[in-house]
Amino acid sequence: MPSCCDVAMTSSLSLPDGDSTAEFCILTFADLELKDHGPSPPEGHLKAELDARARKKYASAKKKAFALFVKAKEVVADTCCPMSACQRVISWRCCQETFKDLTGIHRHVAAQHSGDVGQQTSVILKQMARGVSVTSSPVSSADETPRPSRALYRSQEMFQKLPDTSHIDINEMTSDGEPGQVLLYYCYCEVADPQGLCDWQRALCQHLHLTGKVRIASEGINGTVGGSKMATSLYVEAILSHPLFKGILTREDFKTSTGGAHCFTGLWVGVFEEIVPMGINPQKVSYKETGIHLTPKEFHLEVEKYLSQGNKGQADTILLDCRNFYESKIGHFQGSLAPDIRKFSYFPTYVDENLDLFRGKRILMYCTGGIRCERGSAYLRSKGVCKGVYHLKGGIHKYLEEFPDGFYRGKLFVFDERYSISSNGDVISACRYCGMLWDQYRLCSTQPCRQLVLACPQCQLKGFTACCPLCQKKGLALASAPSGLSFKEECECTGTRRQVPVERI
Repeated sequence: MPSCCDVAMTSSLSLPDGDSTAEFCILTFADLELKDHGPSPPEGHLKAELDARARKKYASAKKKAFALFVKAKEVVADTCCPMSACQRVISWRCCQETFKDLTGIHRHVAAQHSGDVGQQTSVILKQMARGVSVTSSPVSSADETPRPSRALYRSQEMFQKLPDTSHIDINEMTSDGEPGQVLLYYCYCEVADPQGLCDWQRALCQHLHLTGKVRIASEGINGTVGGSKMATSLYVEAILSHPLFKGILTREDFKTSTGGAHCFTGLWVGVFEEIVPMGINPQKVSYKETGIHLTPKEFHLEVEKYLSQGNKGQADTILLDCRNFYESKIGHFQGSLAPDIRKFSYFPTYVDENLDLFRGKRILMYCTGGIRCERGSAYLRSKGVCKGVYHLKGGIHKYLEEFPDGFYRGKLFVFDERYSISSNGDVISACRYCGMLWDQYRLCSTQPCRQLVLACPQCQLKGFTACCPLCQKKGLALASAPSGLSFKEECECTGTRRQVPVERI
């Protein structure tokens, strides 16, 4: 349990330089280094003192962030004259302009890059909140170069690793209204400093105006981000040039689809225990014990053989979809086995309760982009009952790039605001209410239910917009009841669904 000195505190006053309190990183009493010096002052005096100290910490962090940004734009050149020794000439390059003195670059950064400085300020405040040692020496004048402590070099290097976008028009970086891209990728590798990688990823995405979700753990990174084609291209280059991923991650490991920053409601970057939540410690079931990778062509040939042999082939082999039920409902490989599970964390339970089903069989696994199969196949292999475990490298995403009209039929579910992408015209699912062919998901209209529902336009016009009749009734009751009425999220969709039944499509 946290002690009383760990209680969170934020200043109720506006922050200096026009920054709002919404952008202010939360500090704790411990962060403010409160010390007991005799009798406690009156409550009003204490609050004023805390507010002053909070503003002082913010101002110090902002100065450091400003200095680091300026330092990242520094260009050093050696000039030699016949009559004198070589000298180092320093200038600054930003937004297609060259600045010869600190005053000029300072004015430019203050006017054009307050957002970038604010983002780095948050990073530094978080370092301070975690107890990272940060130099307290402020930039005393425009002619002095700041001297960040060793702990801040990571932040400085983070800025230096960001792509140079000074020569790129801002419209090309954001491309509002223009078709952009959504990237999907993962990389299993040993990450010694997950938080450092997290800070760099957040700064990189913000620098390139990307939205999306990035999960980082000691076992690697898993991300899907959206933005302009220029921004996503720079993002890929930055990832590939990072020392952590060199020789491991390749350009082919990035899956692309038409989209953009609008496909996500914001940016989420965080450190977790697993880069895909299977619910088992990576030390117990490691990605290093994964099954055998099959290229899309190899997988295609295996599925072709599997289907051509009919019952005989299916008696020896299982084509296993390890995604969630709502994903396989709108698209899947022909002849596949689709567990009726709601979360990937249920997959181990599904395996445990169906070991006899897998005993002595060859398993062909697939998922969206390949990441769930990495550890899912490792878990299946750990049971020691299968003849062999294979999985599709790059997932359905890569398969559809090579075989858009292959054995995968229907839509590919994606975890963003698009919900699905298509490579063929097949519609294999139906409206929840009338049974008409329909595969466009939307969220259940009843709060706080977050289930997905397939409701065709005609049924939506009739008012059928919830995921099930029970939720529909709850929604009507909620609409006519006094404000403040709430109910549990559980409904027919969750309450009656077994987590691990076996269903062959």
